Amino acid sequence: MTTDVLRIIVTWLLAIVMASAASAQEIIVPDAVAAAPFERTSAQKGVKASTDVVLVAMPAATLAGVLIARDWEGLKQGALTAVTTVGATMLLKWVVNERRPDGSDYHSFPSGHSSSTFATAAFLQRRYGWKVGAPAYALATYTAWGRVFAKKHHWWDVVAGAAIGAGSAYIFTTPWARAHNLSVCPVTDGRTFAMTASFTL
Repeated sequence: MTTDVLRIIVTWLLAIVMASAASAQEIIVPDAVAAAPFERTSAQKGVKASTDVVLVAMPAATLAGVLIARDWEGLKQGALTAVTTVGATMLLKWVVNERRPDGSDYHSFPSGHSSSTFATAAFLQRRYGWKVGAPAYALATYTAWGRVFAKKHHWWDVVAGAAIGAGSAYIFTTPWARAHNLSVCPVTDGRTFAMTASFTL
């Protein structure tokens, strides 16, 4: 693992810790729903459970495939994609502090299920082509829809999650990032959040 990779990982981990430590000063988004208890229908329960299965199965199957193929470069790119996706998702969840549609907690934005599944799908498509990527995107899209249907997220939560996941994969699984010395870093003071990026032409 190169120094640049370690620097990116350490930066993300420090940003997450800082955001968590400053949670008492988080930005509060006004509630979009009433405080009444929410009861899921049997269909919503089934869809929610299936999205939980996809969340675990997609990355696990992808990792197994990469290891079987001994694609070590792909493994490094997938790891960078995963760290960036999880780091950005968790940081935003703690900073934005948006209530879920079902009222269960205040970590609705962005959708972690969507960011993870779209990161996996985009990684597979960029690394191995559309024959592998298309079914993965279909599963990721189902997961995003399912999270809204099950009232775990608002539609904008899943759109943001998809953008974070796919964006991370597109950055780290293409030669462009290496050829242009791309560097992406989060910046936070516990109350606000920003991203910085630099590259050479």
